[in-house]
Amino acid sequence: MRIPWDAVVFDFDGTLVDTEWPIYLGARAAFATFGIDLPEAEWAAVVGMSDEEDGWWPGICERLGAGHIEREVWEAAKARARLDGSPSGRDAPMADGAAALVGALHGAGVPLAVASGSPVAWLEHHLDRFAMADRFDALVGVDHPGVRGGKPAPDLYLVACAALGVEPGNAVAVEDTARGIASARAAGMGAVVAVANRLTRHHDLSAADLLVPSLTEVGIEVLRTLRAA
Repeated sequence: MRIPWDAVVFDFDGTLVDTEWPIYLGARAAFATFGIDLPEAEWAAVVGMSDEEDGWWPGICERLGAGHIEREVWEAAKARARLDGSPSGRDAPMADGAAALVGALHGAGVPLAVASGSPVAWLEHHLDRFAMADRFDALVGVDHPGVRGGKPAPDLYLVACAALGVEPGNAVAVEDTARGIASARAAGMGAVVAVANRLTRHHDLSAADLLVPSLTEVGIEVLRTLRAA
């Protein structure tokens, strides 16, 4: 069954693969080493941010009263959760419903891409783990030469759609963060589906066209109704 969209573009971490949760657990353990609690909601507020663009790490340390040991906590967090961009959540499972949705769309001949704030090597690592690399026609990460800014800038989605040869307005974005939704909107994506996972349920995801608790709630027929709305 073909859907009335030219393509579907997925975010990656927290949307296709549940990497965000183990990263949080590693960071929480690192803070606990110094006797500091890291609440889930506090960490959720920075999910989707990059240290280079947003300075979120100094900010969260300051709010938790750890500004004076910011570097020490960072090093502990890297050792536990690899927050420096090398493999973190390396053995994380696929998000609920992700494999089924990707498989159904691929089987229906729908072009698929990933638009992620992570490096392409990170995307390839996980897609190879799940033997799903051949399902995607384009992988666009933050290190793509055509990407000048991460989310909420539109670059990732614009580059992904260009790689697929489709207009953004004729494609669906699947996201899990407020910043990701803003990026998709800025790119002019035709519709946005948002997954409120264990961390991003703390985000305001109301700007999405459809909000679901997991991708088990999304199928081809659901995407068809978004086009008709």
